[in-house]
Order: sequence, then structure tokens, then C-alpha cells
Amino acid sequence: MIMKFAIHVGQEGLSLDELIGQVRAAAEAGLDGVYTNQLTSWDAVTLAALAAREVPGIDVGTAVTQTYPRHPLALAGQALTAQAASRGRFVLGVGPSHQPIIEGWFGYSYARPARHVREYLTALGPLLRGEQVEYRGETLTAAGRVEVPGATPPPVLLSALGPVMLGIAGELTDGVVTTWTTPRTTGEYIVPAVTRAASQAGRPAPRVVTTVIVALTADPEAAVRRVADAYGMVGHLPSYRALLDRQGLTGVHETVIAGDETTIERALRSYTDAGATELLISPFGDLAHRARVLDLLSSLRSHT
Repeated sequence: MIMKFAIHVGQEGLSLDELIGQVRAAAEAGLDGVYTNQLTSWDAVTLAALAAREVPGIDVGTAVTQTYPRHPLALAGQALTAQAASRGRFVLGVGPSHQPIIEGWFGYSYARPARHVREYLTALGPLLRGEQVEYRGETLTAAGRVEVPGATPPPVLLSALGPVMLGIAGELTDGVVTTWTTPRTTGEYIVPAVTRAASQAGRPAPRVVTTVIVALTADPEAAVRRVADAYGMVGHLPSYRALLDRQGLTGVHETVIAGDETTIERALRSYTDAGATELLISPFGDLAHRARVLDLLSSLRSHT
């Protein structure tokens, strides 16, 4: 199976030119895509549109942008604008985020995230197709239409880890974005669940975009410890904790791929063999490390 690679672009402390430079580097390396996430810095959809306008030949997307603060009508307009700007190379990844963020930062109730996501996507899908929507659900109302001349509907991916959300992803979207998963979990749990839901809904085989932290290093144990220090707290978020418990892991650092080129290649192939259709690589380290990881991915991509 062909290994498709995308790279995650972190936004923290980077200028617009620096961010677009990272997209350009990924395109020059022959990678398939670049994704960025939505936190409290650059707007992820706008950034993808700007980068795509300047850098041809590579998909750009969000992995992910939060649903709660963005009404489906508003996000549909943003996404179709990005799709037009990219000439069809935009991928919209969405997700409900986490209770501390949605309630603590934005002040929205996070009482029924699965219901919210189902209703959100039920409204968003037709809006992206330019259809008139009159949707009044339990968690949101969307009434209207979005028209962006020349824009085609972008692929939509859902951040999903639990069985209910995986079912929604297969039923209502083009695929799933996962994080903190092992190859075994990907092959035995993620892929079957989302594929079964897609099949039951009469949809094509779903995309499975798997996020993996990669540390190209001669001291993998030290790298894993640094990841644990940097990301350890996210393992306490309920959706991540449930996933870690399902996998028998103590923390998110146990999903990191760390080691030399051979070790990393072997681990990445195991995800592809498990059914991941695209690997979203998040290099852990400085700019020099990022460049080394890009070189490795470029070499692997050119030989598949």
C-alpha cells in the first residue's frame, strides 16, 4: 500500500511567512498534505487558504477546527472560500474539542457533544453543497444557504476516537482524524468501526488520517520523556483517557515513534498496514529536526 504523508504545522510564535514557508517545504519534499489546528493563534481555515494560494501542488487542511464556536453557516462560508482559493485542495477537519476548552474558554455547554456533532454535520453537509438548509435540532438551528461561485464541497473529516463518534464519522463525513492511537488500535478498532458505519450509510470507504508524533533521534528514551513532559496533561482529558485505557497505555507518550530512520520507517509502515490511509506527522523537536523528518518522509514517499 502507498504511504501517504502529511505534516502538521504548529502555529505558536510563527509569522505568516514562516508558516507558509513550512507549507512550501512540505510541498517541495513531495508530501501529500499539510494540516494545522485551531487554538488561539492564527485562524486555521484562513491560514490554509492563504498557504494554498501561494503554494501549489499540496493539499491543505485543518486537523482540526472546533465546531462549537463556529456556526455551520459561518464555517461553510469559510470552508468554501478556502476551497476556491486552493482550487480544490482544501480538507476540512472538524471536531467538538474538549469540555475545558469549550466551556472554560468559550462558555458553551459541552453536555451532549455527540448529539451536537451529529446535528452540526447534518446541517454542514448540505451547506457545503450549496443547498438550502432548514435545520432545527436539539443543540443548534441552521436556516439558510451559502453560495461561493466555483467552489466544490471540500472533503470533511471528523476527529473521532470513541465508538459513537466513529460511527458518526463514517455515516456523515469522508473520514476520520485520530491521534494517540497505536497501529494495533488503528487496525483492530478505528478502521473497522468507521468503515462499517460508512458501508451501512452507503458511503465510499472512509479516509483514516492518523496523527503520529515522530522524534528522529539517537536517544529515543529521552525524546519520549520530553513528550511526556510536554503533553502528559492531555492524557487526563476524558476522550483521550478512555482511548488510552482501551489501549492499555498509561499516557500519550507511549504512542510516540522515536528512534533512527529504520525504526521510524518500520513504525510508519505498521500504521499503513493497519489501514491508515494517510499519516499526519507531527515532528517533535526544533527546526533542524523538522527538516530531517521531512527528508525522511520525502525519501519514503518517493519509494512507494
